[in-house]
Amino acid sequence: MQSGTGMDLAPKLRSRSCPYGAAVVLLALAPGACDLGPAPVASPPPAGPFVSGTPVFEANGWIEYIPGDAPLIVIAPHGGGLAPFRLRKRKCEACFGGIDSHTMDLARLVADSFATRTGHRPHLVLNLLHRSRFDANRGMLEATARNQVLEPTWRWLHASIDTAKAAAIRQAGRGLVIDLHGHAHAIDRVEVGYLLAAQTFRQSDDAIIAEAPGLGSSISAIAANSRTGESFAAMHNGPNSMGGLLSAAGLPAVPSPGDRAPKPADEYFTGAYNTERHGSAKGGPMDAMQLEMPVDVIGDKPENLQRAAGIVATALAAFLERHYGWR
Repeated sequence: MQSGTGMDLAPKLRSRSCPYGAAVVLLALAPGACDLGPAPVASPPPAGPFVSGTPVFEANGWIEYIPGDAPLIVIAPHGGGLAPFRLRKRKCEACFGGIDSHTMDLARLVADSFATRTGHRPHLVLNLLHRSRFDANRGMLEATARNQVLEPTWRWLHASIDTAKAAAIRQAGRGLVIDLHGHAHAIDRVEVGYLLAAQTFRQSDDAIIAEAPGLGSSISAIAANSRTGESFAAMHNGPNSMGGLLSAAGLPAVPSPGDRAPKPADEYFTGAYNTERHGSAKGGPMDAMQLEMPVDVIGDKPENLQRAAGIVATALAAFLERHYGWR
């Protein structure tokens, strides 16, 4: 359309192909029409001194580490929502892009509730990126889908966890890592993962104890050295196990005394990369568990999240006191 001045006022359009695999789109010729935001930068390892409760961020703002002063580290790897256009979506055979809704909020509330109950804060490590861009519970190649831009972020994530673990060991000689997730399985219960198959828990306690040396539990260290002297089996499914403590406080869990094992047809997450890397399955003084929270229970209402956070914090404090002797 022509104006009375003879100038063409219709927007001039052309096809422009944006980098990082973006689709070809029609964009008005205007400054920043294909602005991808600032380029990612390399992330040196987190450096102290650290102050409990004061967050430290990876150079791009994609990972948040909040130091604590308790021998407890809580990781929320799949709760982030940032999806910078510059970061292409992950594509690989095993790649999954769904997030664990509300788990980042839950992690923060667990930390606050734990501090209220004990006077000490756990360390928090939060992945702020959407899982479609970065999976913070996988080895580097799968986590990044071979996007080299994200390799420094992956290294920073695990350097921050290692920093928190080192602080826990200096303080208490040992400690516990919790990898916090959410699930939508048919049964609304917390699934406590120790890297052990569901069929392991369907055996008798005597059979579990006999197999213990070769099982590679992610809490092998404390299972062999709990101050309560409980058996390997009881540390996983007894009243003072994490599942037992959660169930007693009001969140049904498996394995636990009342729900010893998932049935053969039940879905059950055993734990993944973070639990293996940061626990004691291959030795060392730091234990780890994966806590899969039922999304229908935590929901999106503040009161549901607060209740769940309070129960998890209470169970964690009890577990640390009874087995590690920490107060």
